[in-house]
Amino acid sequence: MQTYAGAGVDIDAADRAKQLIGKLARSTFRPEVLGDFGFFGGMFELKGYRQPVLVSSVDGVGTKLKIAGALERHDTVGIDLVNHCVNDIFTCGAEPLFFLDYIGLGQMLPEQVEAIARGLAQACKEVGCALIGGETAEMPGLYARGDYDLVGFIIGAVERDGIITGKNIAAGDAVIGLPSSGLHTNGYSLARRVLGESRAALETVYPELGRSLGEALLEPHRCYYHQLKPWLPLIKGMAHITGGGLPGNLPRVLPPGVAARIDSRSWTVPPLFRLIQERGKVSPDEMYRVFNMGIGMALICAPEDADRLLSALPESKVIGQVLAQADKARVAIV
Repeated sequence: MQTYAGAGVDIDAADRAKQLIGKLARSTFRPEVLGDFGFFGGMFELKGYRQPVLVSSVDGVGTKLKIAGALERHDTVGIDLVNHCVNDIFTCGAEPLFFLDYIGLGQMLPEQVEAIARGLAQACKEVGCALIGGETAEMPGLYARGDYDLVGFIIGAVERDGIITGKNIAAGDAVIGLPSSGLHTNGYSLARRVLGESRAALETVYPELGRSLGEALLEPHRCYYHQLKPWLPLIKGMAHITGGGLPGNLPRVLPPGVAARIDSRSWTVPPLFRLIQERGKVSPDEMYRVFNMGIGMALICAPEDADRLLSALPESKVIGQVLAQADKARVAIV
């Protein structure tokens, strides 16, 4: 007699995983959450806004999951996912309201799924975002045993008259950079190719990193929400520096007619990026197109507001300036 378990899908394990996730999810609920975790749809009562605009985003963790799998450490990738999504919607000034996740895997391992969900719940609680629902899908044959993918969906809100669009950015404005905590969630395919992804390679301690390679690569994606929220009135535009680096992300907030000139000497590129560049013989242009190079969020403000922001954000540095666009290039790194 054929059974679903015999085909590789364990319903009992899935039920146990859902019970474990449910406890973690409920710990993130806000008063606006209606109903319980596990219903067919998550319900959230939108209130407290005059003219609310909903802001959504979806993203994944990428091949950073291969590092987590090799080290059998799954409690930080959920933090990566939530923080990435929160940063994305925050670039227009949105408050995170609720989050949903999707985990597709080759084998349902409840403890592994609970570790992932623990990271999701931790990051959601830190920004006051409800982990309102999700989906786990065991698909042997599509995913290899032990492999999984992790995707997140976030909904936030911002007052219509408070949306940060970048439309008022003008020549002469300052570009301020906030440091990243590492690679965040981008560039891992190249990093793995250059540095290796075996357990032995990941457990190698590098003096310049001050820890093992695996620990450096698994450093969670930094969230900028609480740090920057009080200073939104001074910020004309924000760019979350993810895939595409500074050249690929800064243009997304620049209005027509202006460009940004970035001084690469204005901050110290962290050792992990230098290690990748030297070991892989990667060109500087390619490094800046693939990685954040130590800048996780870029802010644009009027020049008269720069000193105030720098004082409020001790780690920040002026990394460039907005100029009138003279050619097709929107971002020049010098």
